[in-house]
Amino acid sequence: MHGRGSTSHGKWKTTFLAAALTQRRVTYRQRLESGTVGLMEYSWHQLPCWRILDTDFGDGENFFRTWLAWRGDANAPRILHYVACCDSPVASSHLLSWTQGTPDLQALSQILAPQWLGLLPGFHRFLLDQGQVILTLCIGELSHLLRQQQFAADTLCFSGKALRTAAASHDGSVWLAKALARCSRRGTTLRCRHVDHADRPAWQGALTQCGFAVDMAQTTGCVEFAECLDGIFDPPWPIRYSRQPLPTAALPIESCVVVGAGLAGAAVASSLARRGWRVQVLDQADTPAAGASGLPVGLVVPHVSSDDCPLSRLSRAGVRLMLQQASACLVQNQHWAPSGVLERQVRGTPQLPKHWPEAGLEWSRTHQAKSTAQTCDAMIDSSLWHPQGAWIKPGELVRAWLNQPGVSFQAGARVDALRSCGVGWKLLDATGRVICEAKTVVLANACGAMTLLRKLAEHAPDLRTCLARLPASQGMRGLTSWGLHPEGRVEQRAFPDIPVNGSGSVIPGIPVKSGTAWFIGSSYQPETQPERPDTSNHWRNFEHLEQLLPKLANDLRAVFEGQQVLSWKGTRCVMADRLPVVGPLDGGNQPGLWICAGMGSRGLSFSVLCAELLAARMGAEPLPLESQLAKALEALRA
Repeated sequence: MHGRGSTSHGKWKTTFLAAALTQRRVTYRQRLESGTVGLMEYSWHQLPCWRILDTDFGDGENFFRTWLAWRGDANAPRILHYVACCDSPVASSHLLSWTQGTPDLQALSQILAPQWLGLLPGFHRFLLDQGQVILTLCIGELSHLLRQQQFAADTLCFSGKALRTAAASHDGSVWLAKALARCSRRGTTLRCRHVDHADRPAWQGALTQCGFAVDMAQTTGCVEFAECLDGIFDPPWPIRYSRQPLPTAALPIESCVVVGAGLAGAAVASSLARRGWRVQVLDQADTPAAGASGLPVGLVVPHVSSDDCPLSRLSRAGVRLMLQQASACLVQNQHWAPSGVLERQVRGTPQLPKHWPEAGLEWSRTHQAKSTAQTCDAMIDSSLWHPQGAWIKPGELVRAWLNQPGVSFQAGARVDALRSCGVGWKLLDATGRVICEAKTVVLANACGAMTLLRKLAEHAPDLRTCLARLPASQGMRGLTSWGLHPEGRVEQRAFPDIPVNGSGSVIPGIPVKSGTAWFIGSSYQPETQPERPDTSNHWRNFEHLEQLLPKLANDLRAVFEGQQVLSWKGTRCVMADRLPVVGPLDGGNQPGLWICAGMGSRGLSFSVLCAELLAARMGAEPLPLESQLAKALEALRA
């Protein structure tokens, strides 16, 4: 965080702050009596983004009232970020029950409640109201959660519960005051609610010591204010923070060029456009999703590991966001379906963590706990059931993202080189002609991004050292085998009625133009090797099918032997550590060159998450992940 403003503090400033706090109390009381505001008044008018950090989500009342106030304010910011901490979340039924007497609030709780599942410790992001209200629920021990934040809040809310937690620690109130100061900018407003009268002087001292100007004026006639502390972060010293490794100054919201019109590029374009950016998406092909994202259908499914490794936690965060976008943008049962996915364990793996909590069972559980009438020989031995798994047609999602306001698509634009032009970048074709210029460029064109960066390093020695920190990558070819169900009837062969993965995958009953199709795959082959014939890849898919679903393989043998199988081919970009690369490439506090690529076979699981992470870093917004997990996706991490 970087402090701004004067460091001279005199009586005039104390008087000004006191007057500002008094005005907030008067305005609050007036609006409280009229029933138009929740717990505080926000000075968010005409701003692009407002960031709230609440140390106690509780039953969600403050969040729902803030959301309602945002909806009712014509001058509200375009994006409302609400980051809320809690040690354990309330049940979804409780979100619904307490709002029953207030129709406006109940309507909001009914939007959130269906998504209120799988709330394991960590960060959970919910994109609400077309992605313009963003709730990030942080579950765990408060001091740990506050350390994981990497943004400066515009408003801080904390409660007596947080104070009691702080009082029980060895540092008492001081650590909480310091933690809140680390999440503040000069001018951040503070409200502490439900403060015991006897504790108020101690908290005033701790907060003042950490740079908050606290209002201790007693109020009468309003119980709400009798239990509250108001304050503003305005320390009489220059603000310096060395803990923040990422650029914190928000880029100006203007125009941006994204190279690549696949899942990664379209997701980035969508996230930025929701925030007010004008995004131009370039692709060398004549249509969007012409590369690996043109896969006819794919699975979005959480990764499972016995130690719940970073990949597993990242995949759950990504699946949650992808399901929200699929539900908002696609036609269910035509472009996607929340079918669930059955994962057959191969040689006993993967295994769930030994002490897998109840919230985890909403993500993944052993098949014995699965309640379904489907019959499938994958059920004979050990399998995992992923109730939040789904099948999605990636191309449909890409087109939906590119069709939203603020995004334009330029086909046939093959970017061959990048050149710095002082305040931005020139994007050149193979003849050296300038396709376009932009102050901000995002490379989201898979392996093509790595080729562009290698060329750039030859012409930009100052960037060579930075770009050397990108992890190694390679192209991985894949072929998917597919065919039509006879007369559209899935049950004529031993197909399961749900997708199955493990050793390869089987996705049955997918509507296509020519009928109803099944898909099996996909093969893997490094791009550096001579390409195998399609027939060889089909048989590799068949061999995996024999391990996955032997009865189905027996039924389909004649189809494969008769070479009646259709194919789809594409090349994925895979990083050496199997994780995407997301973030700035040219350093500084206002970087102009960014990347979002390397998602491998997990584009459906990672694309929305990576786009939200990139947009958050561009806009100095709250991250969708704990800082430790976000660091695993940093572009310059090698």
